[in-house]
Amino acid sequence: MVKSISVLGCTGSIGRQTIAVAEHTGIKVAALTANRKIDMLEEQARRLHPAFVAVYDEAAARQFKIAVADTDIRVGSGMEGIIEAATLEESDCVVTAVSGSVGLKPTLAAIDEKKRIALANKETLVCAGEIVMARAREKGAEIVPVDSEHSAVFQCLMGREKGELKKILLTGSGGPFRGKARAELEDVTPEQAVAHPNWNMGAKISVDSATMMNKGLEFIEAMHLFSVTPDDIQVVIHPQSVIHSMVELVDGTVIAQMGVPDMGLPIQLALTYPERRPSMFSRLDFTRLKDLSFEAPDFEKTPCLKLAMDCARIGGTAPCVMSAANEVAVGMFLRRRLGYNRIYDAAASAVEKVGVVKAPDLETILAADAAARTYVLENFSK
Repeated sequence: MVKSISVLGCTGSIGRQTIAVAEHTGIKVAALTANRKIDMLEEQARRLHPAFVAVYDEAAARQFKIAVADTDIRVGSGMEGIIEAATLEESDCVVTAVSGSVGLKPTLAAIDEKKRIALANKETLVCAGEIVMARAREKGAEIVPVDSEHSAVFQCLMGREKGELKKILLTGSGGPFRGKARAELEDVTPEQAVAHPNWNMGAKISVDSATMMNKGLEFIEAMHLFSVTPDDIQVVIHPQSVIHSMVELVDGTVIAQMGVPDMGLPIQLALTYPERRPSMFSRLDFTRLKDLSFEAPDFEKTPCLKLAMDCARIGGTAPCVMSAANEVAVGMFLRRRLGYNRIYDAAASAVEKVGVVKAPDLETILAADAAARTYVLENFSK
């Protein structure tokens, strides 16, 4: 069990839940980072008394520094500040709860300091999974997944040899539009897209869950986290979100991890592993479960999932380009500057037009990320 943590992205959904878990388990919060939500950040900082706080936005950082001038909290800004929070000596675990590729550099910096990485930032492995996992092996840094699906697989594989695994069964609810054809979704609003039937999440990840891009990103993450190929992963639609994922072993045994759909559970495990501690979350009551159902994904109705799985097989910078383009497109959709179905169009077009570089280094990956964002802004803005 870790003793102190740095929470990167503390004002987001995962960040707030991480803080709640830390307070419940008695884990010290040594550092916080946020982008712009200064009022919430100040409340957190005054309650938790971290040694260091970083604000990514420079103007907001100046505002925050004035707000906490009566405290002894050190304040940083920009990417340098985020990296300082990730490498803070007082912290032995970094919770990467930021959204987007901004999490990549701080994660690598924390790995270099042999911190435990409680990984909630999908883009880190989607964009640079080979580099990140190789660096973690080289430095001896632990990466413990926070995503409920990857945490489930992680738990199912605890104590097992690599050769025992036959297949990862990655479950997904199907989101709020499960079963609907693309033509029916032309006029979907942001409010409808973020209304997930089972999970309470931030806006971006909720939209990704609606398009099923989120499951595609998790598909790519799972490849890197568990050192498997795309052929070793099967996506299964499970609308009830009770089974968070499963593994099939070589003898045909299937092991599932089950629980209520609450992100606090995988967050707590990432912080207390290898221990388990009593939690503050509700328990699964089997007598209340009416049914557990499963179905195969319909790729014609969920083209974002198919695109991500194709990019996983292409490799190189393809997943990075797709992820960055999707991130920009989702942001435009949430600001009502892009139609819902155009999210897929933007991501697919970027993969085709920006091009793919095989075996990229970090600089090439960051350049591909920037190129994809520029492409979408220049070609899909209203």
